[in-house]
Amino acid sequence: MKVLVLNCGSSSIKYQLFEMKDHRVIAKGGVEKLGMKGSFLKHKHEDGRQIVFEGEILDHKSGIEYILGILTSEKYGCLKNMEEIDAVGHRVVHGGEHFSGSEFITNEVIDEVAKCIDLAPLHNPPNLKGIYAMEELIPGIPQVGVFDTAFHQTMEPYAYMYGIPYALYKKYGIRRYGFHGTSHRYVSKRACELLGRDYESQKIISCHLGNGASLAAIKDGKSIDTSMGLTPLEGLVMGTRSGDLDIGVVTYIMEKEELGLRTTNTLFNKHSGMLGLSGVSSDMREIEEAKASGNERAKMALDIYNYRVKKYIGSYIAAMGGLDILILTGGIGENADTTRTGVASGLEYFGIHLDESINKGFRSEGEINTKDSPVKIMVIPTDEELMIALDTEKIVRDRVGLL
Repeated sequence: MKVLVLNCGSSSIKYQLFEMKDHRVIAKGGVEKLGMKGSFLKHKHEDGRQIVFEGEILDHKSGIEYILGILTSEKYGCLKNMEEIDAVGHRVVHGGEHFSGSEFITNEVIDEVAKCIDLAPLHNPPNLKGIYAMEELIPGIPQVGVFDTAFHQTMEPYAYMYGIPYALYKKYGIRRYGFHGTSHRYVSKRACELLGRDYESQKIISCHLGNGASLAAIKDGKSIDTSMGLTPLEGLVMGTRSGDLDIGVVTYIMEKEELGLRTTNTLFNKHSGMLGLSGVSSDMREIEEAKASGNERAKMALDIYNYRVKKYIGSYIAAMGGLDILILTGGIGENADTTRTGVASGLEYFGIHLDESINKGFRSEGEINTKDSPVKIMVIPTDEELMIALDTEKIVRDRVGLL
């Protein structure tokens, strides 16, 4: 069975084609600058061949046409025809309260995703465009939606409710939803697989640390809390997002700077976080370099970042009544050993003992804890695309019996 995984953003489309028999990535790539001048498609074959096509790619449908064209091309492709694609799995950012798992896409599912557009106005519309495009280009092909929010639907009301009038929750669905669910689910299951432990009997904290970042407390195989909220703005300090913020700060700045809603939203989502604090960059590598050269604001920003992650880890240990596995993933979690040190140091009394001789320069999959550490500290490279492909395969087989 071959599954095409699509992640459609506002100006990009990422794709991977899987052979599910051995979970092999046959081809992958992406369309960038969709609808803009200088748009291009970058494609990589499993044998290492790479090609970049430049052209006018106006919308998601034409972008997916390009992708299907290159996948089936005689010179660069890996398929004889489009009929070799058995199913398509889509990353869908927001499923609201309606979806607690991945879903076979029907008209009813599409309608529910559309209802969540107000909750994710930048993400759900392009996700839907990818679904519509596949319906047109390969009519009847089975499609599955895998929701970022679904994994966190196991949270209890005391974890997801805000301290606002209950009527506003009932009217608009204002509550904490959480994101990165597919990543948290993959790495937590993968960690237990590597350790040979029962997933449904572990207390796990998953730290997805990238330009966007979130933590999840996973107890007995279920997410019981996570740091992002109604939107991805809540929680940790991120690349350009402020993270947790006193609402009074927002109204105070709006008043003093005479800002409108759109500008305010841009300020806290695009110009804050590590970029706003350091004044250097949203890229942790560049901030680390600035710190090494004596930049005090860069040092402050990194201290804030590590402190915020550490504070969430402590609160989730309290929420779960202990910890068995601490996971670090995402671009920063997988590669920034100095961040891993900064996050873990001072947590020894929780049984978290980092082995610095292993951690330094560690860029693979495995444990970075000392041999006698009660808590396993693991670096697990995330693979959301594989998780989407696995869900798609299972749901399609169960739904239509496709072999």
